Amino acid sequence: MLFLTNRALVEGPRSQPGRRVHFDLADNEPRASLFFCERRGPGDVIELGAAAWFDRLRRSPRRQVLLFVHGFNVQPEPSAFPTALRLQSGLDRLLGPEVEVVPVIWPCDDDFGLLLDYFDDQEAAEMSGFAYARAIGKFLADRERSAVQCLKHVNLLAHSMGNRLLRFALARFAETHGAVPALFRSIFMVAADVANETLEPGRPGFAITRAARNVVVYFAADDFALRSSKIANLKNRVVSRRLGHTGPENPDRTPRNVFAVDCDAVNGCYDRLGHTYFLDDADGRPGAVLQHIAATLATGTPPGFQNGSRSFRLPADFAFVAHSRRAA
Repeated sequence: MLFLTNRALVEGPRSQPGRRVHFDLADNEPRASLFFCERRGPGDVIELGAAAWFDRLRRSPRRQVLLFVHGFNVQPEPSAFPTALRLQSGLDRLLGPEVEVVPVIWPCDDDFGLLLDYFDDQEAAEMSGFAYARAIGKFLADRERSAVQCLKHVNLLAHSMGNRLLRFALARFAETHGAVPALFRSIFMVAADVANETLEPGRPGFAITRAARNVVVYFAADDFALRSSKIANLKNRVVSRRLGHTGPENPDRTPRNVFAVDCDAVNGCYDRLGHTYFLDDADGRPGAVLQHIAATLATGTPPGFQNGSRSFRLPADFAFVAHSRRAA
């Protein structure tokens, strides 16, 4: 599995393609350096370097890429990679060998105090945004100099606080380059731990809406993890409700490519906190949200929105097959 990271490595920050590397789990400081790597198995990681990494991705037979940005308090091996593999398995089951999942591993804390971890990870997500703004630049540079034209659709799924990293990376790129390119076909913001007005013009996350054809927001009012986030942010004098709790504060103020999916009927089916609800169920069957994501990837258009509406309540029995047949 290809991935990129700005976590500290035991072997040091100097890039050396071909070397075996290990995460320094005791060091959670975000790095300015980016490492382009391949995970061959648990604890078996090779640094490829940017050129070889992009070449591997470009030559993959899979026609789409889905970057996966994990949430807070997540470590690489116990959580981030297994989650990415479950996501890959679910998409393969629904779409066949169509989409390549590429994790984005950013440094999260692993202290005993969850509240302390939360604020440490907020800062780490924001600081990591600088490194991943550079990754966008590297992607654009590689696309310009490549002799082989890449026709793959690039998509992105950000979960929880991973949306904070996404917001800062795109805002930083827009700040330094004057605008953000339309890099993505679809951006999926799942249980987003950012303010619910962030996608409006003039707000910090507006660049997200410029970077994709579709921005699909999945939210649930009974997401217990985001309730804790709300309490934590109130203690930090931040009073805005979370996008992953309510959807956009005022949908009419968001661009027309922003779609909101109410997941109240399904989020508790896959996770006791109702927060990580974009994967499969206990029997390995792709959940309703994952099926909605797969349908969007397959057709390029988020299904379920009728008569110009940009909000939709996802039913528990949502099935990808019906929508894929309609698209075909």
